[in-house]
Amino acid sequence: MTWFGLLIALAGAFGYALGAALQQYEAVAEGASLRLVRRPRWWIGGIIGFTGACLHAVALSFAPLVAVQPISVATLVFAVPLAALMHGRRPHRGEIFGSIAVAVGLLWLTLLVPEHKVTPHLSNGAAIGFIAVIGVIVLVTQLFANRAGGPTKALLLSVGAGAVTASVSTFVRVVGGGMEGDWSRLLHWFTLAVPVLLVCAVVLLQHSYAVGYFGIAYAGVQVVDPITSVLAGALLLGEALPTSPSTAIPAVLAGALTIGGTITLGRLAPDHSRTAPVDASSESRPLTATSDLS
Repeated sequence: MTWFGLLIALAGAFGYALGAALQQYEAVAEGASLRLVRRPRWWIGGIIGFTGACLHAVALSFAPLVAVQPISVATLVFAVPLAALMHGRRPHRGEIFGSIAVAVGLLWLTLLVPEHKVTPHLSNGAAIGFIAVIGVIVLVTQLFANRAGGPTKALLLSVGAGAVTASVSTFVRVVGGGMEGDWSRLLHWFTLAVPVLLVCAVVLLQHSYAVGYFGIAYAGVQVVDPITSVLAGALLLGEALPTSPSTAIPAVLAGALTIGGTITLGRLAPDHSRTAPVDASSESRPLTATSDLS
């Protein structure tokens, strides 16, 4: 069942990537403002991304966090080329090599994750503490982002967005993996926490996209999300990690390869903060990336 969950997660990764590329294209034009709701392409991207997120949630019902979350990094392999095409350019050679590095690192990591068949359980106290830690991360990154600009601002905002996204995955894993056919278990505040955290994640994502450095923002989210989720799975849910010498060292190397490829992809993405999408609508107008963030 673990491999079935991983295949679903991969399909979800593509949908999430396509939706993110569409929404970032619009967020640069309008900024992270309510005017985005008047742009059909932003809604289309949201629907596609939401479908991908739903597939990711289904995958978490079949496989543990430590196996599913690394797959989410694969969205960067799809998202960066898609964003390049939308902006009328071909992916750079370095982006292709970065994509290969991420793909190889992900496959290597998933092969090293041990089988885990324990039902996920999270106490109320641990859940509240986890949300508090995520809140502190978001607050700190927002404070520093307000004093930064350019790629640094995009990266800081993406760190907060990635942490909140990881919290969504963690609660989905607890709710979905702990049901065991008993639908009454959905009647818990954990279930209500999922949409609230999801909305927060979407808002933070739009702010990071609107800065204009899509590759950097998306890379930041896709590195922070799985790392935070894997730590949550191991520390809070008791999920297994590759700890024996025969698996731990290869896991570190695979992780380094994945993160290195992700950083490469992020650094090569050009600045689109001053490029507004072509739109026949009379309401379209060129905006700077940060003009609507205040």
